[in-house]
Amino acid sequence: MSASRSAYSYLDDPAVPPFADDHPLIVFDGECIFCSGWVQFVLAHDRHGRYRFLAAQSPLGLALYLHYGLDTTEFESNILIENGVAWFKSDASIRTLSGLGLPWSLAALLRVMPRHFRDPIYDLVAKNRYRIAGRRQTCYVPTSEERGRFILS
Repeated sequence: MSASRSAYSYLDDPAVPPFADDHPLIVFDGECIFCSGWVQFVLAHDRHGRYRFLAAQSPLGLALYLHYGLDTTEFESNILIENGVAWFKSDASIRTLSGLGLPWSLAALLRVMPRHFRDPIYDLVAKNRYRIAGRRQTCYVPTSEERGRFILS
């Protein structure tokens, strides 16, 4: 699934609570150790503090998943919301890496590979992520230094 909704379409959805969207937002599975590792990676390499984060299990995260027609019991796709447009699966990951600067921005070269090749690889990892890395009993809790980068709803 690519950016399938018009820009800022979530603003017109009364089920989506208002949120600060002045920075790109990564919605992730907060119970997945693999996904939390992705967030920690982005935090460590986002030198300009560009990205904000939101656990999919939060009320706002669930509302966004429902808005975009995603499964709210199996959080198999991260969402990147940037400039009002939602990106999913490999597109979200590639766009996130592209925003981190060199050398990570070289991941943009992966866009030459058609999505119908990239997303099945993404799906394979997503469907097996708990077997690969495990599952938390609770959602990822940011440290006091990280807290300002998270939308806590």
